[in-house]
Amino acid sequence: MIRVFITDDHEIYLEGLALLLSKQADITVVGTSTTGKQLLDQVATLQIDILLLDVSLPDLDEEEILKQIRAARPELRVIYLTLLRGTRYVHKLTKYNIQGYVLKNTSLDELMECLRTVYDGGSYFSKDIHIGDKEEDFRNTITIEDKQIDEILSRRELEVLKLICKEYSNAEIAEKLFLSVSTVETHRKNLIAKLGVNNTVGLVKFALRNNLTD
Repeated sequence: MIRVFITDDHEIYLEGLALLLSKQADITVVGTSTTGKQLLDQVATLQIDILLLDVSLPDLDEEEILKQIRAARPELRVIYLTLLRGTRYVHKLTKYNIQGYVLKNTSLDELMECLRTVYDGGSYFSKDIHIGDKEEDFRNTITIEDKQIDEILSRRELEVLKLICKEYSNAEIAEKLFLSVSTVETHRKNLIAKLGVNNTVGLVKFALRNNLTD
């Protein structure tokens, strides 16, 4: 029996996924949480085989969560659930020894294949994503439907992106949004990572393609 814990801040998706997995003969959903803090408060004592973890949680950065998970449970198998396809973003997380990266719109069959592969000691990354060290593996592969943008980017990230498109500097954005310059710089870096682009020009192209410049 594969013991699974799921963390995702979208409660309807979380409840639906937990119900779906609990109906599988070889899966037991041990528990769920909606924030990184809830997960970290109990991860050291969870009797589980696999953690299914949403990339974008509202309270903690994904790298900080992984650092703390690895400090407490270096052996724990972690599979990321996400809408993000950017290869640069995947590579950012693989250095923390994650075992899987699966798109949220995947089929149940693929998700089950992922869980069973990881449980058996392997790794599994969605077929739409490449992982590698060569330059060509860092192409912008992000594809986002309009309705999914609000799930990927926070309200604040969207505000920052729109101001970037208007050619405001970090200092000017900070003044307009009543933030520190370092916070704006962090938002800019997170946007680049989440959207799988290389620089500010890539951010602007993404915004134009998705009608986010108004």
